[in-house]
Amino acid sequence: MSELISGKIISAQINEELCLEVKQLKTKGIEPCLAVVLVGEDPASEVYVRNKKRTIEEIGMRSIGHNLPDTTTQRELETLIQSLNADPAVHGILCQFPLPEGLDEAKVIQTIAPEKDVDGLHPLNAGLIAMGIPKFISCTPYGVLQMLKRSGISTSGKNSVVLGRSNLVGRPIATLLSSKGWDATVTVCHSRTSDMAEVTSQADILIAAIGIPEFVKANMVKPGAVVIDVGINRIDDPNKAKGTRLVGDVAFEEVAAKASFITPVPGGVGPMTIAMLMVNTVNAARWQNGLTEMDL
Repeated sequence: MSELISGKIISAQINEELCLEVKQLKTKGIEPCLAVVLVGEDPASEVYVRNKKRTIEEIGMRSIGHNLPDTTTQRELETLIQSLNADPAVHGILCQFPLPEGLDEAKVIQTIAPEKDVDGLHPLNAGLIAMGIPKFISCTPYGVLQMLKRSGISTSGKNSVVLGRSNLVGRPIATLLSSKGWDATVTVCHSRTSDMAEVTSQADILIAAIGIPEFVKANMVKPGAVVIDVGINRIDDPNKAKGTRLVGDVAFEEVAAKASFITPVPGGVGPMTIAMLMVNTVNAARWQNGLTEMDL
């Protein structure tokens, strides 16, 4: 069986480091603050926002919540974000996606000031990643990098395959892994890739972010590979009290018998995404006060 890479454990370590960092910043008169904007009443989004706010409080940062009705217009939403951009007490801005129908997420992302874009989605921050000089890194790819680093897994010279090419996960993680300091040789697979199993079975490091429940089977994995499962999917399960359960993009049991390291779902990449949002917020506060970023 493979060794489990626990996002719960690693994120807890990072949160402890953040607690100390926030305490030190407060002695300098700096209180990191994240503004969280939630539009509508999407149940999953409400849970995500609640979890993020709880982590903010545990770390000792300040949060400002803006819960808007689903009747909110594009102009009203952008006006709120612009006011948060102008507020020096707010260091980071998070607008929870997906937005209600009729609102343009791309325009919202571009409205957020790049220096407060703690989700790392603004085109300027995406461009800096592509240039090899990242500032804010989108939280899920950032979490994956920290999981590899803190598990002692070297990426230099390794054949890495990324399943998925989304702007949120696939593209940035592929770019980051191939950049100086990480130095992996990266292949990106997607829905048009022919003979995908042939490609993935050559990977020393396989990162699945394709959004299909239990898509990666044992025959797609090289013996001894490191497998990072970014997916989170809810499937029917009559044996569960709620009638459903969460699974990743990897068929965990059969792949775990073949891999050297593997992340679980839940409890893998998910907690890391929130932890790296906190790191980005603290770094935003540091940069906006003329300090260098945290040393992770």
